[in-house]
Amino acid sequence: MASAIAAATAPPTGAQHSVLLLRRANDYLAATLRARYRVLSFYDSGAPLPAFLAASAAAEPEPPRAALVVGGGAIRVDTAFFDAAPYLRCVVTTAAGLDHVDLAECARRGVLVAGAGEVFSTDVADHAVGLLIDVLRNVSAAGRYVRRGMWPVQGDYPLGSKLGGTGKRVGIIGLGSIGSSIAKRLKAFGCVIQYHSRRPKDGVSFRYFHDVISLATESDALIVACALNDQTRHIVNKEVLGALGKDSVVVTIARGGNIDEAELISALSEGKIAGAGLDVFEKEPVVPAEFFYMDNVVLTAHEAVFTTESGSDLCDLRIGNLEAFFDGRPLLTPVLPK
Repeated sequence: MASAIAAATAPPTGAQHSVLLLRRANDYLAATLRARYRVLSFYDSGAPLPAFLAASAAAEPEPPRAALVVGGGAIRVDTAFFDAAPYLRCVVTTAAGLDHVDLAECARRGVLVAGAGEVFSTDVADHAVGLLIDVLRNVSAAGRYVRRGMWPVQGDYPLGSKLGGTGKRVGIIGLGSIGSSIAKRLKAFGCVIQYHSRRPKDGVSFRYFHDVISLATESDALIVACALNDQTRHIVNKEVLGALGKDSVVVTIARGGNIDEAELISALSEGKIAGAGLDVFEKEPVVPAEFFYMDNVVLTAHEAVFTTESGSDLCDLRIGNLEAFFDGRPLLTPVLPK
């Protein structure tokens, strides 16, 4: 198995370091990596993950000490992963979130972790605002109405709800880099920003809510921008949706598990909230069919982070973190050590 993997990923002349590639790579990323390193690609190998990791231990001239992974997929960087790949000393993740990486286990084993930093913040924030405007103004729904030829038959499409200039209250769950970027954009629209996080943020003038239900009660729109962990799984649940009220909307660009989808479907079906903009889902890429028939729901395919520009920037950041690790320099965007 080891020889088959090595043969499938011919290294550049003089390359000294091997890298595990545990995500599908576009041509640009693949070529950039292979110009610098001996790349052992899991998806190119055709092997089951445990066999691939075991075989990679025999890579020449040394086992790979770094791995490139992606969030939202089937691979979790946890105890079982490291038991199969004890040779790894650095994990570079290309995701905005870190729910696929067991940081406690990485710390216990002395494994460095590099994240995506703020590469995605601008694009995700833009997408969140786009979803919010779409839901409030019925942009996608009105487009479908026109395409079906209904405008000349049934007249104008029903009016939407205004975002800018009304002091619309927007509650943001998670005021990290992405949440702060969303807040900055919506403040420019004249929205009243308020938020919930684990603790109040220093130097932030927005109103802080200790619990999500209270935030929802005081919000016309709720945007989910937090990480996914045991504390935030289903942080938007039946009680939160009930507190929002029938004229309010929900937008999420975080992780599918942050919202209880079954309760969201019920709230939408029963008219308990006005609409939703969803970029992430609990069982991606499978999306509940109920959403397909709701004109007040805007759906995108977990694409908030993806633009041509951010893809290029992220590739440069991945390479920069790998180079820093192999050169013995601090990581560019460290998660561990902090």
